[in-house]
Amino acid sequence: MVQFFVIHGIAESAWARPYSWAGNNISDLGNAHCALQPDPEPRYICSPEHGLMNVSFVALGVLLVVGVALTGGALWRRGRAAAVARLLLAGAGVGFVLAGLAPADVNENQHVLGALFIMAAGNIGLVVAGFGLAEHVPTALRWGSGLLGVTALTAFGLFLSHHYLGLGMGGMERVAALPLLFWALAVGVRGLIRRAGRLQEAVPAGRLSRAG
Repeated sequence: MVQFFVIHGIAESAWARPYSWAGNNISDLGNAHCALQPDPEPRYICSPEHGLMNVSFVALGVLLVVGVALTGGALWRRGRAAAVARLLLAGAGVGFVLAGLAPADVNENQHVLGALFIMAAGNIGLVVAGFGLAEHVPTALRWGSGLLGVTALTAFGLFLSHHYLGLGMGGMERVAALPLLFWALAVGVRGLIRRAGRLQEAVPAGRLSRAG
């Protein structure tokens, strides 16, 4: 997930005209051609590093699908809620791959489909994840998952209806799209901390067994 934000910064810094988080969509960074884009808000798009950005989209999607597939019992409880949440979150990963393979100015229909997978399926998956995460997962993360999902779904509705609440088109899109990435990052960091803790416990145990 970190690579996405790093490459986002690299791609936006390459613009001759300043890229705006409020006035530009995330997808603008992946557009293959320089042109005036009239919808949903008029803006001029010219992204020299569009190829790098699209590779980042694809990599992000693949990592999200793999992460959902591998977490299993380490993160999820058994049952329908967990299965549905994992399916929807994996669908969001597929959405990132579709968006990266089809820039909005090359294949708009496929790109829009990818965006729907991300901001509809992915955010619904966050809501359901609140009920499907394992009991050993901290309560704050379980409740936070649902809250992030509801917030992002609300922002997605406002984005589609062109109600930006002063955030701009790009700002409202980010409220709809980024909670999923923040959630995945939080889950990943927690997993690394738990793994490091288990390793630290294993080292003293190994020393004791050798000493005995």
